[in-house]
Amino acid sequence: MANGVYHTGYGIEINLTRQDLGNPGYDRLLEEITRPVGERPRNLLQCLKDRRGGQCQCALDGKTPWMFIRRKRRDGKVVWEAAHLPLTHVATPGESDKHKAMKERIARTASRHGLDVQTEARSDDGRVVTDVLVAGAGGRIGWEAQYSPITAGTVRRRSARARERNIAPVWVTADVTSDLIDRAPWARVDDVPWQRILSPLAMIIRGGVRHLQIWKCTSASERPCPESAGACGRWHSGWFLPALCIPQERATALDELVVSSAHGEHLPVHSRSRPDPRRTSFVWALARDVQRWREITGESGLTPEPAPADDEPVTYTEQVLDASCRYGEEGPHTSSPRPRRGLASATGLHTFDQEPDQALLKPTRPVALRLTPRERLIVAAELRCPPWEIGPCMLCAAPLHRYGPRSPKVCPSCRASATAR
Repeated sequence: MANGVYHTGYGIEINLTRQDLGNPGYDRLLEEITRPVGERPRNLLQCLKDRRGGQCQCALDGKTPWMFIRRKRRDGKVVWEAAHLPLTHVATPGESDKHKAMKERIARTASRHGLDVQTEARSDDGRVVTDVLVAGAGGRIGWEAQYSPITAGTVRRRSARARERNIAPVWVTADVTSDLIDRAPWARVDDVPWQRILSPLAMIIRGGVRHLQIWKCTSASERPCPESAGACGRWHSGWFLPALCIPQERATALDELVVSSAHGEHLPVHSRSRPDPRRTSFVWALARDVQRWREITGESGLTPEPAPADDEPVTYTEQVLDASCRYGEEGPHTSSPRPRRGLASATGLHTFDQEPDQALLKPTRPVALRLTPRERLIVAAELRCPPWEIGPCMLCAAPLHRYGPRSPKVCPSCRASATAR
């Protein structure tokens, strides 16, 4: 990141490591260059290397040499740094329609279940505007529908401001490469038209919700050892996608997470990878899994390093002006295709020697029907159907006549409950 920038209006070079910015004759210069980009000319600040006739990598990549000033914490100190402006992205009509549809769906779901709902909720100081604010017994959940590109820094900053106001943020995206994934609590759904978002059909969460799995690493284990090629004989735990749980867990629907997160039945967890401490993951998990995870690992859930507060003093290191271009070291900017984020691999893996209490967790919402041949015959006799047509209810996994002609997919109990709602 650059410690200097060129001011195109005054024709001066600015050194951000000096308290007078290397230009003692200019009053209110710092206030001017740190104003939001929307409140000043976009081309006010220029990359020094580009200005001096060098090869600015950002400009070579087909972007612009214009820059902005931001606070950054480095080695425990808050400093000013100059970074290249990302290309502005104007939401397309399709993105805008999906954004509005997602907000309406979340608000409609929360209202239908008796929760307090506010759309475009603004905090008392006006610094935080939440797409949909849902309040329940478990706290206040701030839902953000994100269908256009966003930087990781913006997600972290907005999430930190929400947490300061006792709002638990959750970001919804349909983009598998979005920079918001694992930067804050998140949920990924399928990318469908806005009409489908508004429909009563279920929207399954494809990423962001996981279940705790605990197993002993033996040669007979159904899972490989995460630390060695063979079986280590120790115990492991980790967060897994529902389809990769043993036995398989039922996937969570978006509407379900809207309600359960407000009631405190689903909680956000921020875990760090033991092999690579720099890698962290955000997941939504059932409260009982979170409690069990805390008991096993002794972790309470990490909180991200807070962004520098606006009133936190800046340290001036009095360095020599650096005119080199740091584009490519600034984080989200890259000329290569964005990688897929939120992979299916297990996260938050832990290994321990002693067997934990209640090591075998019963599946909370199993989707597989596990019946012995005799039990299947008994159920078939009660339902008056062939044994091979017995299957699980898609909501509660209770056995029912699932695969016959015109057979239902849900049991009478679940159907009655849904009708009542």
